[in-house]
Amino acid sequence: MEIKFVCPYWGQEGILPSDFFTRILQEGYDGVEINMPESSDFTKEFRTELEYARKMDKSFVFIAQQVLSLRQESVEEYAARLKRRLDTVVALRPDFINSHTGKDYFSFDDNCKIIEMVENIAQQSGIEILHETHRGRFTFHAASLLPYLERFPQLKLTADFSHWVTVSESLLSDQNEIIEKVIPFVYHLHARVGYEHSPQVNDPFAPEWKSTLEAFIVWWKKVISARKMTEDGFTICPEFGPVPYMPTMPFTQKLLGDQWKINVRMKDYLQHEFESRY
Repeated sequence: MEIKFVCPYWGQEGILPSDFFTRILQEGYDGVEINMPESSDFTKEFRTELEYARKMDKSFVFIAQQVLSLRQESVEEYAARLKRRLDTVVALRPDFINSHTGKDYFSFDDNCKIIEMVENIAQQSGIEILHETHRGRFTFHAASLLPYLERFPQLKLTADFSHWVTVSESLLSDQNEIIEKVIPFVYHLHARVGYEHSPQVNDPFAPEWKSTLEAFIVWWKKVISARKMTEDGFTICPEFGPVPYMPTMPFTQKLLGDQWKINVRMKDYLQHEFESRY
């Protein structure tokens, strides 16, 4: 199975698409994952750079994110805003969409109505929409996700286990059976390492995080093994983020890690970790 590594635009806001694509191609990434800014100029330049990247590599991956800003609103207002955003993202014709779907405080039935709408958009557009496991969404907790998977057995997920580790304040060692039930639904990975009190450690390669990194590697390998049975390819996004995900020193706000370098190192580490097995 071919594993492709995509670079997150998150943390690179403010640089031109041309500069961003130059950086990711130099580092050997196979694609990009981006929550597209609401700028027609940016979108136009992004499409130009994407077209060039795909001339160089026909299989270059473009993953579009759907991440709505926080707003006080009713379920109906949220659903309408989500539909507008997804319609805009679908028009970009990405390989697939990674969606932050629903809200953790919406009722099960309300979240189900939203999921049905999203799944209909995916079916009508022909573009797959994956739902990211993320705090604040309907996917915020492993166990509470299971009823949705029973209701919608066709759901596809982007797995970011760092959120569940933080929500449960554990490395999920007491939830192995639940994780095993979720893994078959995972079609894309966000390779970020969190711990009991934050969705991101300062540097996953520091010796104090060795056992934590190993726990995440076990989950990631299980996901890839499951997908290997049904898919020819798989995508991974090393997604360590900027401030406030990246810890800082008090008062000076000095960063405790280099986001870009950590993501590149994670990409290289996982390429080496998986190349002989998958």
